[in-house]
Parts: sequence; C-alpha cells; structure tokens
Amino acid sequence: MNTNVDSDEIAHFESLAARWWDPRGEMGALHVINPVRTRYIEQAAGGLKGKTALDVGCGGGLLTEALARGGAETLGIDLAGASIKVAQQHAQDQGVNAQYRLVSAEDLAAERPASFDLVCCLEMLEHVPEPAEVVAACARLAKPGGTLVFSTINRNPKAYALMIVAAEYALGLVPRGTHDYAKFIRPSELDRWARSAGLEPREVIGLRYNPVLRAASLQARDIDVNYLMHCDKPFS
Repeated sequence: MNTNVDSDEIAHFESLAARWWDPRGEMGALHVINPVRTRYIEQAAGGLKGKTALDVGCGGGLLTEALARGGAETLGIDLAGASIKVAQQHAQDQGVNAQYRLVSAEDLAAERPASFDLVCCLEMLEHVPEPAEVVAACARLAKPGGTLVFSTINRNPKAYALMIVAAEYALGLVPRGTHDYAKFIRPSELDRWARSAGLEPREVIGLRYNPVLRAASLQARDIDVNYLMHCDKPFS
C-alpha cells in the first residue's frame, strides 16, 4: 500500500466530508471555482465526450461529477473514506454516472497504467508528503497522448497572506488548518516534477477567487497564488 499520505490531512478532510456539497458552507469557494476550472480542463482536453477521466484527490466529488456531466467516463479517487461515501451518495442521488474508489494514485498507477485520456489532480498536491510522487503516478496513469491538469498554490509571501492569514483566519473562507505554507509549491517545482515524469508542460495559468463577489476567473498573468498547469503526455 502507498505510504505517501499524511494522516492528519486525511483526518481533517474526513471531518469536512458531510459539508462538501453545501455551497454556503466551508467548501463554498470550491463551488465557485469548480465551473471555471472545469471549463479550462475541458478546453485543455479538447472536449470531454467519450474520454476516460480520472480525478485524483476527488474529495466529495465536485470535479468528478462535473467531468461526468460533460460526457467523460469518470473515476474519482481519494484516501478519505468519508469523502468517498459522500461522493458516491451524491452521484447516486443526482443520477450522475461517476465512479469512486478508495485508492491512492500510486497504487492505481501500478494496477492500471496508461488507462486515462485525462488525469486531473486539483488542490491535492499541497496536502501530501511527496507531491512529486503523485505527479509521477498521474503521468503513469495517463495514456500516451493524454492530457493532465494539476492545480495547487504558489509559495511566496502573497500566497501566505491570502491563503492562510486572510482565507483561514481573517475571513474564514476555509477551515483553519487546511493549508500548510511549507507545502505550497512553486510553478518551477511542479514544472520540474512534470518533466521528470516524462510530461510536457503546456501552460500555467492563474485562478483568482473574489470572496466578496463570490466569483472566480482565470488570470494568465497572475500565478502568484492559485494556479493550474496543463501538461501533455507524449506518444513516445
């Protein structure tokens, strides 16, 4: 079994599982950014219909369901069992054909290498001890010619001020203790890990969230805080 997991992180997200689908609750910001990031992923993948898609670190299934609704055959994976149960129940209640498994990316990569047209790993890399290993596992899971999209948080004073001081303590946008500044990831680091895993980074783009307007948008020139990276897996 994979050991690239932080038990405290799992316990934290287990405690939030029941509130994943409350747009006015602690996960409300995710509900706002999800349509924006889903549209970006769909564009990066050249459409979702008929694609096999994997959502690594799926939590309660917000992105997993969105990809399934877009026409992809979608699997969401996570190591927080309570979150997986919430995701499964919500998909069943909504009649969404999304599948879920309690398994790590590393273990699934050993079981099903080169199985997915699209692999997404959003807001998860900053919560594991060895994020480079997750990136490598995602690369193994993607088919040759496949698309991968990662998202995480940059590591700099601005990100600390906005994501921890403001979001967790001043505004209460996310529960306290959600983020650890030391685990934030610079784009240059993610780029290096992706290339080491045999991927070709194509684009880095910022994702901005406005808590006052409850709105989100992509910002090509602002990757100081939240950002997404689109990579391709070459055919050879």
